[in-house]
Amino acid sequence: MVLSNITQFSPMFYLSSFPGLEAFKHWIFIPFFLMYLVAISGNCLILMIIKTNHRLHSPMYYLLSLLALTDLGLSVSTLPTTVGIFWFNYHSIYFGACQIQMFCIHSFSFMESAVLLVMSFDRYVAICHPLRYSVIITGERVIRIGLCVILRGPVALIPIVLLLKAFPYCGPLVLSHSFCLHQEVIHLACVDTTFNNLYGLSLVVFTVMLDLVLIALSYSFILYTVAGLASQEEQIRAFQTCTSHLCAVLVFFVPMTGLSLVHRFGKNAPPAVHLLMANIYLFVPPMLNPVIYSIKTKEIRRAITKLLGFRKDNSEY
Repeated sequence: MVLSNITQFSPMFYLSSFPGLEAFKHWIFIPFFLMYLVAISGNCLILMIIKTNHRLHSPMYYLLSLLALTDLGLSVSTLPTTVGIFWFNYHSIYFGACQIQMFCIHSFSFMESAVLLVMSFDRYVAICHPLRYSVIITGERVIRIGLCVILRGPVALIPIVLLLKAFPYCGPLVLSHSFCLHQEVIHLACVDTTFNNLYGLSLVVFTVMLDLVLIALSYSFILYTVAGLASQEEQIRAFQTCTSHLCAVLVFFVPMTGLSLVHRFGKNAPPAVHLLMANIYLFVPPMLNPVIYSIKTKEIRRAITKLLGFRKDNSEY
């Protein structure tokens, strides 16, 4: 049987903005622009501070710089199509560009999950085994782990992203977001996509969900150790070293869980709900992470105040 509306080769997809609010798209872009501005400038600032301040050349801050790089990549991945839609009213995207964008978005998402896992292990060792911290967490090991973190997502994503090019696509090729996601593009294919669906589900379970379980396990050991400290002041001081990371974990995993639930159980929900959850998931963590670490991490906060000229003397730093 021949389908008249099948696109076999290099289809053109149509990206969506907020339905019913097209007349206000320039105003809608203002909060997006501010989020991009904070995310890109904030993460670049953290990277510059860590690079130029030799006192911050330690495993903990190497991991923070890796998190900032991941957030920066996630922001840049969605920037071209979001600006094109809201500012230039350009909704079309070629299949090849869509493949590249979804590959980058999912890769950086998996990277961020892995970085947060490694950071939780760093906090676990620092609190539960402080005397062995410098032996277990070394700069060389952090670099090796960083390479594994960078490669894990892209290598695992290559099969399902490349396989999308072999599928024919039919019907209106309209995506409900302002960027390409694998779980949306795969629904437009006219053939059996069981492999992609099962592979994608397995990938999420054995990467992101496993990371979340291991992070929770790390914090259970941390809480057990903190509860065993002698005084309440020591308990508060020990747990305060984890607050920045714990906030980053919540900022990343809570929107991701919400987006997964909407995709799984909210098929009848208004399109604006899907758009809102996806935008929160992709835009909020890169924006909030540099703010969280700038406020909660004393060394980063001091470096920023010194850079902005608020701290004239170097005696305290």
